[in-house]
Amino acid sequence: MCWKMYFSCLCSLQDWNLTWHTDVPELTQCFQNTVLAWLPCLYLWLCAPFYILYLHTHSSGYICMNHFNKAKTAVSFLLWIICWADVFYSFWERSRELFPAPVHFLTPTVLGITMLLSCLLVQYERMKGVQSSGVLLIFWLLALLCATVSFRSRVLLALNQPALVSVWRYTTFFIYYILLLVALVLSCLSDQLPLFSQAVKDTNPCPESGASFLSRITFWWISRMMVTGFKRPLVESDLWSLHPENRSHRVVPGLVQRWNRQRQKAKRLQTKFMYSPKKAQQTEAKGASGADEAEILIVKGPQQSKEPSLLWALCLTFGPYFLISGLYKIIHDVLMFVGPLILRLLISFINSPDSPSWHGFFYTGLLFVCTCFQSLILQQYFHVCFVSGMRVRSAIIGAVYRKALVISNAARRSSTVGEIVNLMSVDAQRFMDLSAYINMIWSAPLQVVLALYFLWETLGPSVLAGVAVMLLMVPVNAFIAMKTKTYQVAQMKSKDGRIKLMNEMLNGIKVLKLYAWELAFQDKVSEIRQSELRVLKKAAYLGAMSTFTWICAPFLVALSTFAVYVLVDERNILDAQKAFVSLALFNILRFPLNMLPMVISSLVQASVSLKRLRTFLSHEELQEDSVDPPDGISITDGAFSWSRSEAPTLKSLLNVQIPEGSLVAVVGLVGSGKSSLLSALLGEMDKIEGTASVKGSVAYVSQQAWIQNSTLKENIVFGQELNDPWYQQVVEACALRPDMEILPAGDDTEIGEKGVNLSGGQKQRVSLARAIYCDRSVYLLDDPLSAVDAHVGKHIFDKVIGPQGLLKDKTRVLVTHGLSYLPQADLILVMGEGQVTERGSYQQLLTTDGAFAEFLRTYASVDNNDSGKTQCHPPNMTERLSPPNMTKRLSPPNMTKRLSPPNMTERLSPPNMTERLGAGKLTEADKASTGQVKLSVFLTYAKAIGVPLTVVSVLLFFTHHLLSLFSNYWLSWWTDDPVVNGTQPDRLMRLGVYGSLGLFQGVAVFGYSLSMSIGGIMASRYLHQCMLHDVLRSPISFFERTPSGNLVNRFSKEIDTIDSVIPSILKMFTGSMFNVLSCCVVILTATPLVAIIIPFLGVLYFFVQRFYVASSRQLKRLESVSRSPIFTHFNETLLGASVIRAFREQKRFIGESDLRVDHNQEAYFPSIVANRWLAIRLEFVGNCIVSCAALFAVMARSSLSPGIMGLSITYALQLTASLNWLVRMSSDLETNIVAVERVREYSHTDKEPRSPPDPWPSAGCIQIRNFGLRYRQDLDMAIHNVSISITGGEKVGIVGRTGAGKSSLTMGLFRIIEASEGQILIDGVDISQLGLHQLRSRITIIPQDPVLFSGSLRMNLDPFNSYSDEELWRALEFSHLKVFVTGLPDKLEHECSEGGENLSVGQRQLLCLARALLRKTKILVLDEATAAVDMETDHLIQSTIRSQFEECTVLTIAHRLNTIMDYTRVLVLDKGEMAEFDSPDKLVAQRGLFYNMAKDSGLL
Repeated sequence: MCWKMYFSCLCSLQDWNLTWHTDVPELTQCFQNTVLAWLPCLYLWLCAPFYILYLHTHSSGYICMNHFNKAKTAVSFLLWIICWADVFYSFWERSRELFPAPVHFLTPTVLGITMLLSCLLVQYERMKGVQSSGVLLIFWLLALLCATVSFRSRVLLALNQPALVSVWRYTTFFIYYILLLVALVLSCLSDQLPLFSQAVKDTNPCPESGASFLSRITFWWISRMMVTGFKRPLVESDLWSLHPENRSHRVVPGLVQRWNRQRQKAKRLQTKFMYSPKKAQQTEAKGASGADEAEILIVKGPQQSKEPSLLWALCLTFGPYFLISGLYKIIHDVLMFVGPLILRLLISFINSPDSPSWHGFFYTGLLFVCTCFQSLILQQYFHVCFVSGMRVRSAIIGAVYRKALVISNAARRSSTVGEIVNLMSVDAQRFMDLSAYINMIWSAPLQVVLALYFLWETLGPSVLAGVAVMLLMVPVNAFIAMKTKTYQVAQMKSKDGRIKLMNEMLNGIKVLKLYAWELAFQDKVSEIRQSELRVLKKAAYLGAMSTFTWICAPFLVALSTFAVYVLVDERNILDAQKAFVSLALFNILRFPLNMLPMVISSLVQASVSLKRLRTFLSHEELQEDSVDPPDGISITDGAFSWSRSEAPTLKSLLNVQIPEGSLVAVVGLVGSGKSSLLSALLGEMDKIEGTASVKGSVAYVSQQAWIQNSTLKENIVFGQELNDPWYQQVVEACALRPDMEILPAGDDTEIGEKGVNLSGGQKQRVSLARAIYCDRSVYLLDDPLSAVDAHVGKHIFDKVIGPQGLLKDKTRVLVTHGLSYLPQADLILVMGEGQVTERGSYQQLLTTDGAFAEFLRTYASVDNNDSGKTQCHPPNMTERLSPPNMTKRLSPPNMTKRLSPPNMTERLSPPNMTERLGAGKLTEADKASTGQVKLSVFLTYAKAIGVPLTVVSVLLFFTHHLLSLFSNYWLSWWTDDPVVNGTQPDRLMRLGVYGSLGLFQGVAVFGYSLSMSIGGIMASRYLHQCMLHDVLRSPISFFERTPSGNLVNRFSKEIDTIDSVIPSILKMFTGSMFNVLSCCVVILTATPLVAIIIPFLGVLYFFVQRFYVASSRQLKRLESVSRSPIFTHFNETLLGASVIRAFREQKRFIGESDLRVDHNQEAYFPSIVANRWLAIRLEFVGNCIVSCAALFAVMARSSLSPGIMGLSITYALQLTASLNWLVRMSSDLETNIVAVERVREYSHTDKEPRSPPDPWPSAGCIQIRNFGLRYRQDLDMAIHNVSISITGGEKVGIVGRTGAGKSSLTMGLFRIIEASEGQILIDGVDISQLGLHQLRSRITIIPQDPVLFSGSLRMNLDPFNSYSDEELWRALEFSHLKVFVTGLPDKLEHECSEGGENLSVGQRQLLCLARALLRKTKILVLDEATAAVDMETDHLIQSTIRSQFEECTVLTIAHRLNTIMDYTRVLVLDKGEMAEFDSPDKLVAQRGLFYNMAKDSGLL
C-alpha cells in the first residue's frame, strides 16, 4: 500500500453511519489507533508537571523498596517493552517492504514514552511517601477503557474477518491489555507506611492517610469503624487520632498569627490617620490653634479608623484548602444539568420509533455513569467543606482561649464567663455549620444562570417571565434577612445574659440552697428566657415567610413561564419534551432557591458571631511592659490602675524597694491596696507611670485559693517533674499530712471543681504547697493564713514562711492580718489609700509611734506566753470597712468554702483518661448513652410541641405534597393533549387548574412552616423550663458530682440545638420523606416493572441507613460528652488566670485546652466521614433506581406515553437527592434529638422534697440526737454519735481542728447532706420530715465566703422583693453599710459585677449580714463568717449579732476563739465526734482540747 492511502485512512477518524446510525455501533480503526490510544497519554502528560511539583513540596516520608512497588514498576516497565516491541515490529515490516501506516510507528512510541513516565512516577511517589496514587489510577483506568473498545473491535474482526488479523499485533495487544488490567488492580491497592511517618508513631492512627485512592473517594476506609459500631456501641478507645493537619497546634497558630497582623495593620492605619504630616505642618504654622486642631484629630482618629478584619484572617488561614471545594462545586454544578439533557434525549428516543434500541440503553448507561460521578464529586466537596469547618472551629476556640489568658482586667469585666463560653460553644459552631453552605453564595447564582440558559433553549424568551418573578423575590428576602439579623443580635444578647446568670447560680448554688432562693433565681432565668423566646417567635414568623417565598418561587417561575409560553402564541405547544425538561430544570432551580434562605440565615448568624468574636479578640491585653526586666524587686514612682479609664488604685509616686531574700509583710485597712500591690508586681494591672521590676521567677498564692479539678498531688506538683523527697517535705511543712490520711486515696484523691471537697483552710494550704513545690525565687503571698486556725497558721509560718522555714532564702512578700507574724518580718509596709504610708521593721514602726503603733495599742496587747516569746493578742490584725470608693478585686467569683471530709464530686474525665473506679476517684465521667435513641425521647419532644400542633403540621405537609404530585400529573396529562390545527384547545383550562393547585400549595407551605417553627419554640420553652426546675431542685450532692461545664453545656449548646436546629431538621426530614414517597408512587405508576427492583433496593437502603445510624448516633453522643471538658477546663482557667500567668504556665494550659478540643474533634471527624460514607452508598441506590426507571421506560417505550415517561424520569432524577437528604435529615434528627435526651437526663436524678411553709420555728430550740452523716455510701462517717441540746436564745461556738466536722454539722442542719443516723429536732420538729424550702427559709446562715450575683444591690439583698425600701435601709444601717450605699450614685440599684468583684471582701461579708438581718429568723449560723476580715469588721459583725439577734439561737463556727469567749457554751469536735461541750470558762478550767486551742491562739 502507498503512504497516501494510509494518510487517507488516518484522516477518516469518524463515520457516523458506522458509529451511530446502525444497530451494531463501531468506531473507525483510525479513531481507535489515534484518539482513543492517545487520550490517556495526553491526560498523564498534562497532569505530570503539576503532580511532580506537588510531590516535590509535599513529602510524606520515604517508602522502602518492597514487593508491591517492585511489581508496579515491573508492570510499567513491561508495558514500555511491549510498546517498543510494536515499534520494532513496524520497522521490521518496513524492512520487508510491507509499509505499515505511520500510526503504527507513532502510537506505540507515544505509549512507550508514557509508560516510561508512569514507571518514573511510581518510583518518585515511593521516594515521597505516596502510598496510593489517584493520578496513576485514573491513567490506568482511562487506558483500560480505551483499550477495551479496541479489544471488542479486534475480537469482532477476528471472528468476522480472520484473514485481516496480524498475529504479532494481536498477541502484543492482548498482553498489553492484561498488563493494563494488572496495573489498574495494583493501583487500587495501597503501599506500606513511609518511614518517619506520624502514623507509625501513633497508637491508633486515622486510616485515611494510608488508604488507597479508590478507598478514599468512596470513603471505604471508615468501614471498619462502621462495622464495629454496628456490632457494639462505639467507645472512646475506638476513635482515631486526628491527622496532624487538623490538630489545634497546627491550625490555631496560623489564625492567631494572621489576626495579629490584621490588628497591627489597623493600628498602623489609625496612627497614620491620627498623625498625618499635613496636620503636623499646620500645627507648627498656626501655633496654639493648630495644637487644638491636632488634639481634636487625635481624639476623633480611633472612631474613624479601620477595624481589624477577622474574616480576612480566616480567609487567609483556611482559604487555600477551602478553594478545593470550589473546584469540586463547579464540576458538580455542571454535572447537575446532564440529567435534564439526557431526559430530553430519552423523550426524543421515545418519540422516534425508528431509533436503534441501543440508543436508549446507551442514554441509560450514560445517565448512571454521570450520576455516580456527580455523587463522588459532591461527597468530596462536602468532605473538604466539613473538614474546613472543623478546622475553623478548633482555631476559633483556640484563639478565644489564648486571648482569655492575656485579656486585661477591665476588658475581662466587660466579657462575662457566660459570654466567653458562648463564643466558644455557639459562635464557633455557627462558623462550622456555615462551611457546608457558604459556597452557595456563588454556586446558587451559577446554577440559576445555567438553568435559565437551558430553559431559554427549551422555551425561548418566555423564561424572562420566570426571571422577573425571581427578581421580585430579592427585595422581599433582603428585608427578611435584615430583620433576621436584628433578631439574631437580640437573641444572642439574651442568651449571653441567661448563660451568665446560670454560671453565677451554679458557682453559688450552695448559697442559693442555704437561703432557699432557688425559686427567685428560677424566675429571673425564666424572665430572660421569655425575652429570648419572644425574639425567636418573631424570627419564626419571618422564617415562615422566607420558606413560603422560596419554596413557592420555583413553582411560580414555572407557572409564569408556562403561562407566557402558551398565551403569547396559541401555536406554542407544551409537549412532553418541553414540559418535563423544563420541569427537571425547575427542580434543579428549586435547590439553590430553597437553599438561599438557609444560607442567608447562616450568613446572618455568622456575621453576628463574627462581630462578637472580633470584639472579644480586639479587647485590650495586659501590658507586656508593666513589669520591666529584672532590676531587683521594686516600684519606682509608680501609679497603677485596674483599667486605663479609671483613677489609679495605687496612687502616683508609689515607691517600694524589697530587699532580696527578705520577708516583707504588707498590712493595712480594707481597700488600702495590699492585693493591688501584689497584682502590680505580677503585671496584672495597667501601669500609668513609673517603673516596676521583679527579679527572678515568681510564685503566687492568691487570697482566694484556686484549685484545679485533678488529684491532690497534681494540684501541688502543678505540671512540674515529681521530686518525691522534696514533695514529702512540702506536704509536711504545709501540715497536709493529717488531711491526706483522712482522704480515701491519700494524695491520689481527686479534688472536685473549685475544690468543693476541701475546706477553706485545706484549699489555701494546697495552694501554698503548690507555690513552694515549684521552687521559685520570689513568693507573693496574699493572706494565705487567714483561712486556717491559729495552730496550723503558726505551724505554716514557722515551717514555711518564717526565718527558719523552707523559704528562708527566698524573697517573700506576705499580705497578712496576723499581728503575731510581724515581729519576725524583715520589713513591714503599711498601706493606706493606695500608698505606702509607713515602712520599716516591727521595732522601727513601734519607735516611730505613728498610725501603725497607735493601731497596735488599740487592738493588741503584748504579753509573754509560756515559751517566753512575744505574742500579740488577739492573733489577727483586722481590717476596717473601706470608704465608699470600692476596691476592684482581681480574685475570681468565690464559691463557698467548706471544712469537711471529702464530698463526692463528679466531672468529665480528661481526654484519653479511661474511666476507673477507685477510692480516690471522686468523679464519674459524663456517660454517653448507648444504643438506639428511645422512642420516649421522640414522644417527649412531640408532647412538648403539643399533639394538636403536631397533627396539624403533618396534615399540612401531606396536603402540600399531595397537591404538588397532582399538579405534576396534571402537567403530564396536559402534555399528552392532542394537537388540533396546530394548537391545544384546553390549554387555558389546564393552565388555570395548574395555577390553582400551586396557590393551595403555597398556603399549605406557609401553614406547615409556621406551625413547625412555633411548635419548636413551644417545645424549647417547655424543655428548658423542665431542666431548670429539675436542676435547681437537685440536692447539693448533685452539683458536687456534676461539673459546671456539663450543666453550662446543657443550657447553652443543647438548648441552642433544641431552639434552632431540631425544628429546621424536622421540617426538612418530613419534606424529604414525602418527596421520596411521591417519587416512588410516580415511578411505580409509570413503570410497574420497577416494582421488581424497588423492594430489593429498599431493603438495601434500609440496611445501609440502620448500619450507619448505629455508629453516627454514638459518635454524636461521644462528641457531646467530650465537649463538656472543654468548657469545664476553660471555666477553670478563667478563674485561675492570674495564678497561671504568675507561674508562667500559659503554654501548658493552652496545650491542655488544645488536647481537649482535639479529643472532641476525634469524635466529630468520623461522624462527618460516616455521613459521606452513607451518602455515597445511598446515592448509588438512588442512581440505580433512576437508571432502572429509565431502563424499564426504554424497554416499554412502545406502550408508554411521552408525558408519563417524562414525569417518571423527572421524579426519578429528584429521587437521589431526596433519598440522600432524607437519610441525612433522619440521621441528623436522631443525632440532634440526643440534645433532648441529654436535657431530660436530669429529670431522673434525686430531687429535694418541697412543702408549703408555715409559721415555724418559734423558740429556736435545737436537739441533736446520736447524729451522724457521711458524704458517700462507701466512705466512713464524717461525724457520728453527736448528741447535744441547745435551748432557744443560746449562743453556741463550734470549734475544732481542720477536718473535725464543724461545717459537716452545719450541712446536716440545713440538710445539704442528709443524715445517715440519728436526728435533728428544731422546736420539737424532726427536720427530716420537713420540706427543704420550708426548713432553709426559716433558718439563716452567714457563710465564710460571701457570694454575690450580678445584678442590683436590692436583688442581692431581697431577690423575692419581699421587703420595703425602709426595711432594706434599716438592715444596711445595722450592717454598717448605709453610709457606703448612700454614697453610691444609684443607691440600692447599684449594679454588682459578676461575683460581686467590684466590692471588697469586707463589704460583701457585711451584705451577707444585711441579708441575715432582713430574714431575722430564730436560728442564725455563722460558718467562719469573719475568718477573712479584719478586727474592725469582725467587731462590727459581732456587736450587730449581739444586739439584733439577742433572742435568737446563734451557732458560730470560729477559728478566732476570741469571738466566742463570751458565748453561752462551746462545742468542741474532734475526728467527727463531740469531745467537749460546756461554757468557755469551764472548758478552760478542764485543760482539755479547748484549753490547748486557746493557748495556741495566745488567749491564755
